[in-house]
Amino acid sequence: MIQSFYTATDHFTIIPAVMLALFGCAILLFDFLIFPDPRQRKWLLIFVVLAEGFTGFALYRQTAWLASSGQAQLQGFQGSVTVDGFGIFFNWIFLIAAMVVALVSYHYLEVAGEHHGEYYSLILFAQCGMYFLATGTDLITLFIGLELMALSFYIMVGFLRADKRSNEAAMKYLLLGAFSSGFLVYGFSVLYGIAHSTKLEDIAAAIASRPPGDPVVFLALVTTLVGLLFKISAAPFHMWAPDAYEGAPTTVTAYLSVASGAASFAFLLRLFHGPLAPFASAREVWEPMLAVIAVLTLTVGNLAAVNQTNIKRLLAYSSISHAGYMLLGLVAGNETGINGIAVYVMVYTFMNLGAFLVLVALRRQKIIGEDLDDISGLMHKSPGYALLMLIFLLSLSGIPPTAGFLGKYYIFLSLIQTGHYTLAVVATLYVAVAIYYYFKVVRSMFVGEETEKAPLATSFGLRLALAVTGVMTLAIGIYPEPFLRLAQTSLLR
Repeated sequence: MIQSFYTATDHFTIIPAVMLALFGCAILLFDFLIFPDPRQRKWLLIFVVLAEGFTGFALYRQTAWLASSGQAQLQGFQGSVTVDGFGIFFNWIFLIAAMVVALVSYHYLEVAGEHHGEYYSLILFAQCGMYFLATGTDLITLFIGLELMALSFYIMVGFLRADKRSNEAAMKYLLLGAFSSGFLVYGFSVLYGIAHSTKLEDIAAAIASRPPGDPVVFLALVTTLVGLLFKISAAPFHMWAPDAYEGAPTTVTAYLSVASGAASFAFLLRLFHGPLAPFASAREVWEPMLAVIAVLTLTVGNLAAVNQTNIKRLLAYSSISHAGYMLLGLVAGNETGINGIAVYVMVYTFMNLGAFLVLVALRRQKIIGEDLDDISGLMHKSPGYALLMLIFLLSLSGIPPTAGFLGKYYIFLSLIQTGHYTLAVVATLYVAVAIYYYFKVVRSMFVGEETEKAPLATSFGLRLALAVTGVMTLAIGIYPEPFLRLAQTSLLR
């Protein structure tokens, strides 16, 4: 008799990832065998909706099991995958981002002349990798999840095959991504050498037995951080972001900016509350380094955004600055700071997706719709789009009563609670800089002269996605209590 090495518990912990992988493969097969006519590819969107529906149901079942059992977590595959409130919270964010992007992609790809079925598969495969970044508790599992996500994005960034900008962006992203992965693998190899195990709990126990400030652990911390800081586009490892954001299809840029960053922060938090948690007791060793990186990230992101005339590049540098704010929550290190990161990731998902969705609407035949001139006079042409963009930019600036204010509030509160007053002042000053460059876009929309007479692109999916992101950006800011309770479930215990 052949004995199974896997149990029902193992399968239960990866059901969402299995759903995503199966539907991703099904889209490839149906695109080739059933829908060879490009006009039929709109039906492939149904597979994405079904995939997200089954994935959402699987996440709901996992949540219900944790609630009914009274356990904080469920481990599978001998501790390689851990289902807990942290992983479920982040996976809901990945699901929302993927669903919104898929809804608006059909019309955008039709206009761009690059509507292919594998695009939808890549969305699901990237999300599958993100699942393991949020739930993985083994170095091998985490690395496989990271590379699955990264490889999917390398292809998606270069999806506009006839566009030289897209090709160049994909090449830069690929080369720099491979370079950063090398640092990450080296850090992992050092962690493995310390513990003789790839399990995070074993590595944590091994590091706890070593003296504070141990140089070998510090080497593992630095090299691992370099790889992860690249993924969240923190300075000085941010070079890829502006080119990748500008060259990629706008829908891919939206997905990359939100989901990839959220998954990388989930990975970062897993490490800091797993194998590096014992080493975190020697905060004087790593805290100054992380604080310098956070301030440098805020400086580079905000100051570089001031002179941008391409809105996608402006939002790229904006994303870099937002990564700096979230790193400050990690510098604070208390419960408010970690919860603040979760809140920030949640609100950033809606407000940043919404801003990019307005740019998707600006893409028409022979009009790219990415520059300040393209959005000039938008209030006169399409007041609805202009008002939505205003809401998203106000939220990105951190102005109440939008959701963005809530994210920044918890980061600043955590810094004050832990005595990082200088960092709190610096972060507050950069909010003023951000308001300046965001309002360059607002001024162009409301005061500028209309330069393009062509009507804006629209579709049911785009209107629905904009409605969802707009309502959530305001709802989280006006009535934050249920969303704060939701973010509270993500705290690692």
